[in-house]
Amino acid sequence: MMRITIYDGADTIGGTKIHIEENENGLFLDFGMNFARYSLYYEEYLGERTSRGIYDLWKLNLIPKLNIYRRDLIPKDLAQEVGQYPRPQVNAVLISHAHLDHVGNITLLDENISIVGSPMTITILKAINDTSTGGNHFGVELPYYKVRKIKDPEGYIIEADRKADYPSRKVVLTEHVQSLHEFLFYRPGQESPKAKKIIPNEVKTLEEEDLGFEVKAFNVDHSIYGATAYIIEGDVSLAYTGDFRLHGRKGDETRKFIKAAKSSSILITEGTRVGRDEHGNVSEQEVYENALKIVEEAKGLVIADFSPRNFERLEIFKKIAENTGRELVITAKDAYFLHALQLVDNVNRLKDLRIYGNLKATQDKWESIVVWGNYAEQYISPFEIRKNQENYILCFSFYDMPHLLDIMPDGGTYIYSSSEAFGEEQVFSFLRLWNWLQYFGFEVHGFRVDKYGKPIFEKGFHASGHISREELRKVIDEIDPDYVIPVHTEKPELFKWAFGERVILLKNGESWEI
Repeated sequence: MMRITIYDGADTIGGTKIHIEENENGLFLDFGMNFARYSLYYEEYLGERTSRGIYDLWKLNLIPKLNIYRRDLIPKDLAQEVGQYPRPQVNAVLISHAHLDHVGNITLLDENISIVGSPMTITILKAINDTSTGGNHFGVELPYYKVRKIKDPEGYIIEADRKADYPSRKVVLTEHVQSLHEFLFYRPGQESPKAKKIIPNEVKTLEEEDLGFEVKAFNVDHSIYGATAYIIEGDVSLAYTGDFRLHGRKGDETRKFIKAAKSSSILITEGTRVGRDEHGNVSEQEVYENALKIVEEAKGLVIADFSPRNFERLEIFKKIAENTGRELVITAKDAYFLHALQLVDNVNRLKDLRIYGNLKATQDKWESIVVWGNYAEQYISPFEIRKNQENYILCFSFYDMPHLLDIMPDGGTYIYSSSEAFGEEQVFSFLRLWNWLQYFGFEVHGFRVDKYGKPIFEKGFHASGHISREELRKVIDEIDPDYVIPVHTEKPELFKWAFGERVILLKNGESWEI
């Protein structure tokens, strides 16, 4: 008998935490941060008190009440309470992709729990960890993490152990990539005798590791590289889509997963766009064509603004730059990620790119050793861009706007190529972004702000990373599972309306057995 429990993400977009258990073996399918629930209490500059470990998240019910968390993150005044809750078997976490709403809470889990993911996903997570500056959240401490220790005699306060090396989790890759092993356990700057080092752990593949189930991984297309769907074989067969779509460069890979999933009795699927009244499906090719037209007619500097780690979109603007006689300028952090991705597939994505020379007092080790150390000749200063603004497309987001004061653009064209605002705080961010763009006289494409101060978004410059409602209906019909369990959706009840009795609607914390 298989038992499926949805601990989070049953009725929100993100925060996915699905547990499956059978014959004393258990797996989590993702263990993400639920931004919708976090936003009830927190915002950008107000986050959980990391000095209290998981205390705040536990008390606010932002993580499941389970005895599965790292001991070094549990203060003494919470330990007894945590110990009273169930400790389900967790052999590993199967990671669908590297977005925070799917991986953001994994670092909190018991350090003996392995992580499973595609080589691209694990590489992206490692690069996020390398380049992270900390903040109000624990962040993505994968596959290595900071050891915490109790600071005060009462055991209330937790702090990072500044002298301890970085332990790492066991990694299970969906396929073998030999060149990745050294990268996973190397932290830029650890060459120094006094520097803290990553303590290596095992790296295996799905074929080599016994997870208690037969697990098959499939590449699928999404708005980040490395997205993976899984088919888990136990007493019954279960397919999990993660986040996916039919178009994009790996659309054909998505169809291979759909074909393989036809043998599955249970389908757990995302439904991000099920409740949205959308007409048509903007493809990455359409984004390319629409943005190309704008850049061909643009005068002066062009700024392309798209989601971090949407590398397919970055490559679209690289192609646009090549076709319009411009050079694409990326940030040093972007360059570090592209350097890391080359270790996986041997594709040199940094070829012919320029790297923005940020005017800051010191460089982080990942930049000085890896980016500057390997690509110094590709750096370009803001003053060089200022002289020949019509020669460049600059990959900047809202948080990079202050650097424009060094370039001092004389007008120009800005293209917003990302998702629409969600939540009040994001609306305010767009108003601030609009003020920056108006200050420098940019012609803005992709959004505008109306007379009421509300951002209005223009279609055609962003392709969703999620499958459309009508496409999802066809996919479910094609797979034809006995049971459908929707997650990652604000409208799970629409599945019941469309597919009737075979839809199993679970609330957060509810289980179902088959």
